[in-house]
Amino acid sequence: MAPDESAQGLLKESSTRRSRSSDRGDNAAFDSDSDLDATDYIDREAARPTRRSPTASFEPNTKGKKRWCSCLFTTLGRRSKCCIGVLAGMGILWVLLTATGVFVYRKAQEEPPYGQSPPWYPTPKGGIAASWADSYAKASKMVSKMTLAEKVNVTTGTGWEMGLAVGTNAPAIHVGFPQLQLQDGPLGIRFADNITAFPAGITVGATWNRQLMYARGKAHAIEARQKGINVLLGPCVGPLGRMPAGGRNWEGFGADPYLQGIAGAETVKGIQSEGVMATIKHFVANEQEHFRQPWEWGLPHAISSNIDDRTLHELYAWPFGDAVKAGVASVMCSYNQVNNSYACGNSKLLNGILKDELGFQGFVMSDWLAQHSGVGTALAGLDMTMPGDGLGWADGKSLWGPELSRAVLNGSVPLERLNDMVTRIVAAWYQLGQDDEKKFPRKQPNFSSWTDEEKGVMSPGSPTEQEQVVVNQFVNVQANHSVIAREVAAEGTVLLKNEDLLPISRQGLSDERLRARRDAVERATGKRSEGKFKVGIFGEDAGPGNGPNACKDRGCNQGTLGSGWGSGAVEFPYLVSPVEALRKQFDKSKVELSEFLDNKASFGKGDGSLNDLELCIVFANADAGEGFTKWADVSGDRPDLRLQNSGDNLIVKVASSCGGGTGDVVVVIHAVGPVLVEDWIDTPNVKALLFANLPGQESGNALAEILFGDTNPSGHLPFTIGRTLEDYGAGGKVLYLPNGVVPQQDFKEGLYIDYRHFDKYNIEPRFEFGFGLSYTTFKFDNIVVIPQRRKTQYPLRRPNPAAEPPSYSTDIPSKEEAIFPPEIRRLKKYVYPYLDSTDDIEVGQYPYPDGYDQQPPLSEAGGDEGGNPDLWSNYVVVNVDVINDGPVAGAAVPQLYLQYPETESETDFPVRVLRGFDKVYLKPGEKKTVKFNLTRRDLSYWDVVAQNWVMVTEGPYEFSVGFSSRDLSISGTW
Repeated sequence: MAPDESAQGLLKESSTRRSRSSDRGDNAAFDSDSDLDATDYIDREAARPTRRSPTASFEPNTKGKKRWCSCLFTTLGRRSKCCIGVLAGMGILWVLLTATGVFVYRKAQEEPPYGQSPPWYPTPKGGIAASWADSYAKASKMVSKMTLAEKVNVTTGTGWEMGLAVGTNAPAIHVGFPQLQLQDGPLGIRFADNITAFPAGITVGATWNRQLMYARGKAHAIEARQKGINVLLGPCVGPLGRMPAGGRNWEGFGADPYLQGIAGAETVKGIQSEGVMATIKHFVANEQEHFRQPWEWGLPHAISSNIDDRTLHELYAWPFGDAVKAGVASVMCSYNQVNNSYACGNSKLLNGILKDELGFQGFVMSDWLAQHSGVGTALAGLDMTMPGDGLGWADGKSLWGPELSRAVLNGSVPLERLNDMVTRIVAAWYQLGQDDEKKFPRKQPNFSSWTDEEKGVMSPGSPTEQEQVVVNQFVNVQANHSVIAREVAAEGTVLLKNEDLLPISRQGLSDERLRARRDAVERATGKRSEGKFKVGIFGEDAGPGNGPNACKDRGCNQGTLGSGWGSGAVEFPYLVSPVEALRKQFDKSKVELSEFLDNKASFGKGDGSLNDLELCIVFANADAGEGFTKWADVSGDRPDLRLQNSGDNLIVKVASSCGGGTGDVVVVIHAVGPVLVEDWIDTPNVKALLFANLPGQESGNALAEILFGDTNPSGHLPFTIGRTLEDYGAGGKVLYLPNGVVPQQDFKEGLYIDYRHFDKYNIEPRFEFGFGLSYTTFKFDNIVVIPQRRKTQYPLRRPNPAAEPPSYSTDIPSKEEAIFPPEIRRLKKYVYPYLDSTDDIEVGQYPYPDGYDQQPPLSEAGGDEGGNPDLWSNYVVVNVDVINDGPVAGAAVPQLYLQYPETESETDFPVRVLRGFDKVYLKPGEKKTVKFNLTRRDLSYWDVVAQNWVMVTEGPYEFSVGFSSRDLSISGTW
């Protein structure tokens, strides 16, 4: 039997079993004849939990569906090139995994804390926050004048490559609402020319500098606005960094929710200060690339992140709360499932947590092709689908578009839900001042994401013949943003080791240090070096390679590493390699520079050119990225934490060969996350280690500033560097092989990721979270804890809404509003809101999900943008003096960690959690007082029974301040 026939037989059998169930809900179709929705491939009865956990927070994706087989294989046919090879092995794999998948799925749902909870319906309406009231009032006037087709236009993307940006909806022309232009990404303007390639998010996190976080966001938005972009698809705070080898960790800011939250919020504020809408992503628990999407890894469903309620609140949703509090316009839901319900169709996540509990006032957009149902996602809280296509890239068969028009006309999507979807989008447009045509002219972007040529077509994804027009105007928007890029890259460089070597001078070493060094070598070897100071630069990562844009979407590791790969990457306008900067800055009259710009390490101690070297600077790296691209053995997620391209071997060889083993060695690492350094870190002549993260276009210039002491290093690690991968625990390991048809990933470690895990199990890291050295030294003195409010177990009562959401007529509009206008010239694959005929549409009794008409109790943790306002009130202030007691000026990074009171309850708390940081510049001998404001949320934990943030009222809180999670020299209590 052919493999595809075998798979089809199994799928038909599963479909027969599923058809016995009449329940419909989150993944229900638009009507009983629709075949446009994705579906489970697991027997409903196997998926049904047999008991519920009191800590559960999400419903599993276990809804019924008809006629999905034809849709599935239509999709496969369109993607036959990538699927035939996969299906060839799926026949046997399917049989094996179906049995194990049902078992794993059942266990994941039965065992606490991953059980089922009631769905959360209906979607809370936007417009309750005073800060958005004016924008909602304006939006209400506009939306009330829109036709059904215009409303559907606003909520639905026009299709992949159906505009010049990576995502576009369609306009509501008659009321003056323009087409919105959406563009990646977190690091710069993807696919654009003449833009800045900023340092990656992980480098920004390593700065621990709130002002730079804001400034980078602002500069990014200026470029976006001047390129004609309305919505930036960033910043990224998910993945959080649960797994140190996660492929997209570098797009975020670090492996701690507090650090991610502050960095994300400051970036949002910077972006939106220019009127550009920010998009915080990916909501939520999107922690690895393997199995992130259906069929991308050969399986029909994405991975399920199974997570308990407390962990979700205190870790993964935490930074999204900061972004909502900062007024973020959009939230992007993620590809993965959460407790076996797709994130973009999970009503508890979108309706219950995001829109009720966190009071989110903007709109929820899907990640590109992360929508898996039509009515289901609308009811669950999705507001905009991107890029607009259905279950396959560029198929033009939208799950919304004309099907959303049909769903409203037949009553399966309530008109009030569509009105809220549209109002949220239009209100965000007003909120950011994009109705100002001087700042946001009603034009297409001045660049094309799909061609570098000056002329092209407006919808290159359509095979319909189109007129050639100017699509690239080559507008340069870089201004002086290289200054910000360079500053972030320099401040994001972390000095991890320095044994009295750095900084060096442009003459190599000072005369005194050079003389002392040559005397020591002469005593040890009997030979004395004379003449110029001899420096060697080693490694492919030091050089330009084939250029920064040699591989599409930066999807390979060659030359110096400036960013990871995927949708978060950009076209570099230039990339200053380390060797280029060092060539220019070393004094050629005093320094003899040798270059070995590969990783072959084909030299040895007998190599005369190496025996004379006095200083060797060796570069190595580790790359990763989004799962749609694979390089070498890196399939998005890294297979391990080792340096790539034989980087470890290179460092060991250089250390043993430099100056015959007597030369000083500086190691520089560019990486997407933690790397293991145990092979060489304790080698005696490896005197210094710089962890430069992903520095963007100004890489070499920023590094030179640090090496030569123009800038005192002030970066601190935004993650822990362990001694082995096992140090991070079972939860730190990527699931590389599927454990079922629907891969199940249980977050059993709960709160204990990164430094929290190391602390709980008393594991000694190589370099702890928050660690970073300087060319000077600092100390603390005089900590003072000042209570602002008394301890109370629960926050104040949820306030009444500060504003009333808009109200509209609920009368189903005329069918004529959805009829395709005869005057429109249709483009194939373009997603329109229109239907050719409405004759078959009748209003029926749609079987809404259980409890749809029974409004759940509103969360006491909610009530305003960001949640209950009392959660954001300051309850304690901690002041501490920081003093520069070293020889040179520099920036200190004081960090505050909280320890919860010891209680007799069974509530488990981490040893310590980050709850404050700052960055202060100090001259030698200077003292400044740093002030930490701690909010009720900072002091609370999520109580799964009370479903609220709870403060411990018995026993003292301890506040420890230091320069890393394990260097805490001063403390106070409350």
